[in-house]
Amino acid sequence: MRIVSLLPAATEIVAALGAGSWLVGVSHECDYPPDVVALPRVTRSSIDSSRPPGAIDRAVAAATARGEPPITIDTELLTRLAPDLIVGQSVCDVCAVGEGQLSGALTRLPQRPAVVTLHAHTLEQVFGDVARVGAALDLADEAEELIAGLRYRLRRVTRAVKSRDKGRGTRTVVLEWLDPPYVAGHWVPELVAIAGGVDVGNVAGARSVARTWPELRALDPDRIVIAECGFDVPRARRDLAAVRDDDALALLSRGVVFLDGNAYTSRPGPRLVDAAEQLARLLTTR
Repeated sequence: MRIVSLLPAATEIVAALGAGSWLVGVSHECDYPPDVVALPRVTRSSIDSSRPPGAIDRAVAAATARGEPPITIDTELLTRLAPDLIVGQSVCDVCAVGEGQLSGALTRLPQRPAVVTLHAHTLEQVFGDVARVGAALDLADEAEELIAGLRYRLRRVTRAVKSRDKGRGTRTVVLEWLDPPYVAGHWVPELVAIAGGVDVGNVAGARSVARTWPELRALDPDRIVIAECGFDVPRARRDLAAVRDDDALALLSRGVVFLDGNAYTSRPGPRLVDAAEQLARLLTTR
């Protein structure tokens, strides 16, 4: 089977199911597992990700106002790759090709491939997406085994946290963007809870939400986790160093830890479990 993945989480799910060698094309953001870096890139972004967060946010808003998607599909390359299956998403049109774009691209292909669309907002829905990808690849047993292993690791984190914390949860805010500040949603509040925290900024299953620095300061968190969407820890540290807002500086003067948002919290796939394991350690860091 020939598979094209339009987002990093899908690429990681396919690889975790043992079908990485079936991938013939991936998105411009796919970088894990390392072997996929050599594959053809079927998407591209019009946004310069090296710019500061505020400039990126304004560029995305401007593109949206013009009716131009920030990420586009290389339809000619997709045609040459001739996939049997495309794995896409309908969660965020900023981070990956949206469902509408994909539908338009499919009309221009000489042969229409099968499509699996990921649309998870909670951990349970992520596991459901893994099962659906497994079924599409005729790897349902492998998917069931993978999900069972991920659930087991989450249970281990929960048991360790309960033994350690004796029921006291760390008041936590996870920021996935710094200018403007966005509080992470979807599956992230669940990860915080599994790791022994209480997410005071958002609720499980809700979309990520913009909040002002005064609002965030009023939440009075014990721990602020910086996990910038699409960026690693060194980039997040640089972006944090550029923050000048007085309320932000007061809030971020204590209890700040970093997590690689690009690798872990931003991708609704198997490495969300890695995120829970790392959060369990970060929420006890002194």
